[in-house]
Amino acid sequence: MNSNTLDNERNHLASLLEAIQRCVFFLNGSAQKLTWPMQAEEISDRKQDIALFEPMAAMNERFSKLQDTLGAAMRHAALLAGEPVDSFLKVLSFYEKCDVIESIERWQLYRTVRNLAAHDYETDHAVIADHFNTLHELLPALYTDAEKFMKYCQQTLHITPKSLDFEHDFFMIIKDMRS
Repeated sequence: MNSNTLDNERNHLASLLEAIQRCVFFLNGSAQKLTWPMQAEEISDRKQDIALFEPMAAMNERFSKLQDTLGAAMRHAALLAGEPVDSFLKVLSFYEKCDVIESIERWQLYRTVRNLAAHDYETDHAVIADHFNTLHELLPALYTDAEKFMKYCQQTLHITPKSLDFEHDFFMIIKDMRS
């Protein structure tokens, strides 16, 4: 890799880090528009209420986007760190050993929940409520993984988000989640 290529790769990771912060910001905003825990009865009573279903759809989309973006950034950072990236399982194993993610199993749970949202068109209101409650319960862990990954990139690779536009909000969301 010549220095120009390396700079491009580092800049790409910086852009992905900014995107992660942006994803957390907007996902958190969508989650705040909903009442937790979600109840099947409320969903049933409001089954034609756009004001309810728009933030639900946004939450699904933004959870998926955060998980996808974090995964892409993790692979890219591992590549820059000289780690094997030929399989994502190796990438996850690396970050589990570095204590960036709690476990491969939890990452796979994020992926499973994300895939169910993307491919299942459920009409049972109890199942819908359960899905969103599960998403909501996973947010603190996913946000923590994002925060730990940000710190890894800063401390190990000396790469930070491309801009600071979402940084303050990102860390406030993390802080509020812990209180």
